[in-house]
Amino acid sequence: MSAITMSRQYGSGGNVIAVRVSEILGYRILDRQLIMQAAAEAGLPEQGFVDISEQEFKVKGFRDHLVELIFGPLVGSKSAAPKLSWGGLEAQMDADWFVELVNSTMLSAYQQGGVIIIGRGGQVILKDKPGVLHVRIEAPIEKRIQWVQQAEGVNEITARQRIDEHDQASARYLRQNFKVQWDDPLLYHLVINTDKWDMESAAQIIVEAAKTLQIAQPA
Repeated sequence: MSAITMSRQYGSGGNVIAVRVSEILGYRILDRQLIMQAAAEAGLPEQGFVDISEQEFKVKGFRDHLVELIFGPLVGSKSAAPKLSWGGLEAQMDADWFVELVNSTMLSAYQQGGVIIIGRGGQVILKDKPGVLHVRIEAPIEKRIQWVQQAEGVNEITARQRIDEHDQASARYLRQNFKVQWDDPLLYHLVINTDKWDMESAAQIIVEAAKTLQIAQPA
């Protein structure tokens, strides 16, 4: 098994499940550090990579110490990388280039193998790749509101607002960049409702599905 992609509704427990699956299988989770490594392997200078959030499409992580940074072009790309600057200066960034960056780093992570990719359109970018299990985690809105309230210490109104904002942003990212519906069940091998399964059971289901898919892959 090369990779597992995981799409999740905000507050459904997807991140918790991903951590548990990674513990069982020994897979790495595609986090900022791993993306930086993959970006370097894709041809970007390692010290010059920034994490691109699917929620906001904003450069983040280096604000406190970044004054000016210039990316080189991606390997195989005809598009020049944007020049990013802070301190009152405008940041010249192209959204299409960012999508290309995410796609490239995603493919690099897949080639490394043994990785769980959370969000970022992995279910589309890697849809035709062998050895990839695509999973979606969902839960009823009431359960998600309760979870966000407990996890983030906010009231019901704020919890609902955060859920709406995150879900809408994720759906918009998939719709605008890949022309698919985020919640289309045909994108996934598994759709798990965490109102019906606890976190440990959900993780075990994913682990068993990953093992089964690996065995079923042609040699």
